[in-house]
Amino acid sequence: MITFMESFLKELEKESIGTRKMLALVPADKADWKPHEKSMKLKDLATHLADLPTWITLAIHKDELDFATSPYNPANCNGGEELVAYYDKNAEEAKQLLQKSKDSILEEIWTLRNGNIVYMQSTRLETIRHSYCQMVHHRAQLGVYLRLLNIPIPGVYGPSADESF
Repeated sequence: MITFMESFLKELEKESIGTRKMLALVPADKADWKPHEKSMKLKDLATHLADLPTWITLAIHKDELDFATSPYNPANCNGGEELVAYYDKNAEEAKQLLQKSKDSILEEIWTLRNGNIVYMQSTRLETIRHSYCQMVHHRAQLGVYLRLLNIPIPGVYGPSADESF
């Protein structure tokens, strides 16, 4: 029977394929572009997506993330090549921990907070699942941004409209 950690590892490997494709297309010269005043800038969205494997690492390695003591300072990536390299570094660290970790830790509680304000408190298993959901969600957002910039979208789970024959 496959373990949760083995399943998470396989899922990260599969999701990484589409994520790399999307990140590679981010143009450095459109870093400040956003589709709406309430939207994130393209660079911020893409960097957040490239950073998300670190949440898997945090869920396994730490009991919490407290923004009051550990401010969120993602890398400064300029364009697709740097974003893919940053993603690959983060995904590799997550893979290493997934390979070494045991399912027995997955019922332990993990907390996301800013000082006394608790944003989320979940099991490590739920936190890792949430990280994957965030990757898929933000990758889809990135696809919309790229589409609005007239950049052809690669297929992630099959051919895209740009790849159709």
